[in-house]
Amino acid sequence: MKIRISILIILVSSTCFGQQAKALLEEVSEKVRSYDNIQIEFKYNLDNQKEGVSQQTTGDLTLLNDKYVINMLGITRMFDGSFIYTIVPEDQEVTISLYNPEDEKDITPSQMLTFYEEGYDSKMGIVENVKGRKIQFVKLTPIDSNAEIKKIYLGIDKKTKHIHKLIQIDSKGTKYTITVLSFKTNQSLSGSLFTFDQDTYTKQGYYINRLD
Repeated sequence: MKIRISILIILVSSTCFGQQAKALLEEVSEKVRSYDNIQIEFKYNLDNQKEGVSQQTTGDLTLLNDKYVINMLGITRMFDGSFIYTIVPEDQEVTISLYNPEDEKDITPSQMLTFYEEGYDSKMGIVENVKGRKIQFVKLTPIDSNAEIKKIYLGIDKKTKHIHKLIQIDSKGTKYTITVLSFKTNQSLSGSLFTFDQDTYTKQGYYINRLD
């Protein structure tokens, strides 16, 4: 009887934690969608101890609905709602490709703050104290057992309901961590921010590589 009661308690607790996680994620989604635009500065870490690979860099991201501009590793990637532009100053090359959501296997910049809404089981994780801020982690497990990303941990500021950290672990044990350094909303954006001016790059001698 004691064993049965213990199992029941575990099952009830697990269900409650799952409901709490879902409710928290819904709060985060509601908060994100309440903003006209979002600007984020972040730190990116890639780590695979088995392969002896470690990489760290910083970047920034501007989001306006599905449109985005992200700068990282000296490369600018922009999405205007239809096409993706990858601008590489070092090679003086711009690659233009038509956006196809079925080709996007990873979490895209425009999905970073809402990707968890479907396709994952969720449950509450640990709470970390980060410089006085309470960061509640939610563990996300892909429903698709064949997914390349096996585990995701989403760190959420309990007060602001903003995402502070995103950790992904793939099937090879590589851990990808994005830590938000600053989170600004409803900024005054240039009307041309998400517009690609091909003439400007052509005049600078860039090679325009169209894949569409």
